[in-house]
Amino acid sequence: MKLHAFPPSPRATKTMALAYHLGLDCEMKMVDLFTGEQHKPEFAALNPNERMPVLEDDGFVLWESNAILQYMAAKKPASGLWPSDAKAQADVLRWHSWDAADWFPACAILTFERFVKKLVGAGAPDPAEVAKGETQFHKCAKVLNAALKGREWLVGNKLTIADFAIGAPMATAEPAQYPVADYPEITRYYAALAALPAWQKALAAARG
Repeated sequence: MKLHAFPPSPRATKTMALAYHLGLDCEMKMVDLFTGEQHKPEFAALNPNERMPVLEDDGFVLWESNAILQYMAAKKPASGLWPSDAKAQADVLRWHSWDAADWFPACAILTFERFVKKLVGAGAPDPAEVAKGETQFHKCAKVLNAALKGREWLVGNKLTIADFAIGAPMATAEPAQYPVADYPEITRYYAALAALPAWQKALAAARG
């Protein structure tokens, strides 16, 4: 297996963390988005969207981070990270869909404006974009905070790939200054996820 990823990205963090957590024999290949490696022909041949992460496994090429999570977890069914019953699977997919459509995009606005721009020297945050990002963040955070009340993890109170997906955007919460003060369930939840040795290893890679 080869995982093409750029560790500072939350999409990379979640796939790397899961590979470490499952103990998969997976070679990590850096794709430096800041230097445009994602646009090179050899990478575009793997993912025509020119985005990472991309997983290669014995000739099978898979892109989209949440699909990669599901594929990797299915490699180790005994882990329980991809549940075996239909209702729990649907619940995981519900959170993966919500992550892609709502949660990640909301967090990404603040991450770009307050964190990525600083890293690449792209100027100051755009106040209008920051306001938009905070509005969207609050809308999503209220949903997630309520869902986490009384439970340790999102699906069946057991760690699943739903948690790897939903937790990932929180990896940049501090530098992106997410307005999390009113959402104690989210901060408690992410602290538990971030304490996992595999997550720590993925975060260390992100820090370089």
